[in-house]
Amino acid sequence: MLNLEKITKKFNDKLILDGVSLRIEKGDIAVLLGPSGVGKSTLLRILNNLETIDSGNIYYDNKKLNLETISKTHIVGMVFQQFNLFEHLTVEQNITIILEKVLKKSKDNAKKIAKKLLQQFGLEDKAKKFVSQLSGGQKQRLAIARMLSVKPQIICMDEPTSSLDPLLTTYVANNIQQLADQDYTVLVATHDTDLLAKLNCTIYLMDKGKIVESATSVEFFKNKDAYPQIKKFVSGKI
Repeated sequence: MLNLEKITKKFNDKLILDGVSLRIEKGDIAVLLGPSGVGKSTLLRILNNLETIDSGNIYYDNKKLNLETISKTHIVGMVFQQFNLFEHLTVEQNITIILEKVLKKSKDNAKKIAKKLLQQFGLEDKAKKFVSQLSGGQKQRLAIARMLSVKPQIICMDEPTSSLDPLLTTYVANNIQQLADQDYTVLVATHDTDLLAKLNCTIYLMDKGKIVESATSVEFFKNKDAYPQIKKFVSGKI
């Protein structure tokens, strides 16, 4: 279980996260919902050791995590909104370079792992192509495959459907659900309300650095009136 306790973060004098607390079980999907600027991406960046916290604690399986532990153990994996792929490298090299440089795998072993992941995500025939030759959906799949190569236990995805059409949004939602079904803990930061109906998740609506309302997707779609703030955001009235 991932447990965040009263996470607070300021940039200069601006309060970005205001005592955020939540618990996510293994195999669950937490959707951080809200418009830009409410702290969703900052929370993911903290979990990935890309930002520090001013106060609060992070626990995983009842063990306190600090930024050094997160960095050394690769317990958390991140798929960025813009993918952050290496455009000058091939699809295969985007995975093998991480395995060789970060995990110190041999070239042969790295290639074997990359091949298996590319097969899993339907990209084996693209192995020798450069990233610039891929579609948006293919880049998304490569970013997920590369992230999984370091075998994280917690997966963070920042706006995974921001530039995708409805068909690809469904495909990405299926990928996210499959990750949860494989017992990964998944956090998704998004303002894409269409994603909610495609996932078995818990929705955490954020505003001004706080979680202001939460509900499982099943509960919400069964009785939207019981969750007025989420309903308002989903209807586009915020």
